[in-house]
Amino acid sequence: MCGRYALYGPISRARRQFNVDLDYDDFEIVPRDAPSPFTWADRYNVAPTQFAPVIRALGSHREILAARWGLRPRWIKEPGKLSQPINAKIETAAEKPMFRDAFRRSRVLVPACGFYEWQPAAGGKQPYFIRPAGGEALFGFGGLHERWEGPDGPLLTFAILTTAANELMASIHDRMPVIIQPEDYTAWLDPGVTDPGLVRELAAEFPVDRMEAYPVGRAVGNPRTEGPGLVERADVPS
Repeated sequence: MCGRYALYGPISRARRQFNVDLDYDDFEIVPRDAPSPFTWADRYNVAPTQFAPVIRALGSHREILAARWGLRPRWIKEPGKLSQPINAKIETAAEKPMFRDAFRRSRVLVPACGFYEWQPAAGGKQPYFIRPAGGEALFGFGGLHERWEGPDGPLLTFAILTTAANELMASIHDRMPVIIQPEDYTAWLDPGVTDPGLVRELAAEFPVDRMEAYPVGRAVGNPRTEGPGLVERADVPS
């Protein structure tokens, strides 16, 4: 599962890694469905139902969209009667009606500096922050994107795909986000790649030596809490 993540630092870093076609560092998206303009800003506790950036292919280029975390397929007539999942299992997303259209033709990358996961521990669950080794690069989570047309205009939504934990994650949780390797970004975003088997191959296990994990404070459990202190290493008993 992936229920909380962080994205901070300049947009220039995302522009370089994901080859997004932007010529400026101050970036603002104003989707009609957002309650207020979305600005690229440091986020240390991105939570479900919040707007966050996703990257999709636009012809031969890539663009950044502001989308709400929690997938709402276009065919839903009464959103209140169905769940709006934040995650989808890579193993079954191609077959489930909630995800299958987006899985084939509307995949995105979700940029992140790292994600949080909770490990059972004495006195309550202990959160860990999992990030690229060295903390300089970004993860590109494999995501699904849907545009839902409502009475007040379009709503852009997304979900993050999950997969079985690799060796690093296994001691913390049995699932982890699908992390796409940079050399596979183009194929992952290509709506012409529709074969489920090929898509799953692009979501192969992320190398353990390119990740690191460390404990952080339990304040991150409150989605209203923000700030760089959330990703600082915490001292915990052995």
